[in-house]
Amino acid sequence: MTARITIAAAALLFGAGAAQAQVLQERNISLAAAVAIAQVAVEACAARNFNVTATVVDRAGLVRATLRGDRAGPHTVESSVRKAFTAASLRGPTSALQQATIDNPGARNLVHLPGVLPLGGGVPVRAGDEVIGGVGVGGAPSGQIDEECANAGIEAARDRLR
Repeated sequence: MTARITIAAAALLFGAGAAQAQVLQERNISLAAAVAIAQVAVEACAARNFNVTATVVDRAGLVRATLRGDRAGPHTVESSVRKAFTAASLRGPTSALQQATIDNPGARNLVHLPGVLPLGGGVPVRAGDEVIGGVGVGGAPSGQIDEECANAGIEAARDRLR
């Protein structure tokens, strides 16, 4: 009797699941767009005499491109990766997370998640309303400047993000 119930329950479970199963389609950032964003972000900061690293990650937070500008410190690589990951993962600018960790005691715990860095300079990359990646810039004297350079990279690649 128990075996029949188990088999019947499994048939219902798998039958219902199979009828509702579908293939997900997700857009993601291309290598060409990632390289273009990183290149322009580094150049935008260099034009202001700041030596930075820019990293672009895909929608899953995996690195697609990293460019370390001339004379950028070695620490800028890790900070740019973590800012890009944070922006893509949390689907918002890291400057907002930085402020949230100040204003909201609950948000302070996010800093304990691996890879999360709540400093300005990370921006999600969007195709329409969909987050398809993130860019992080590290090395300028403020997170605001890092973020401005990241946004310059995204804006320059806008035609590749459709």
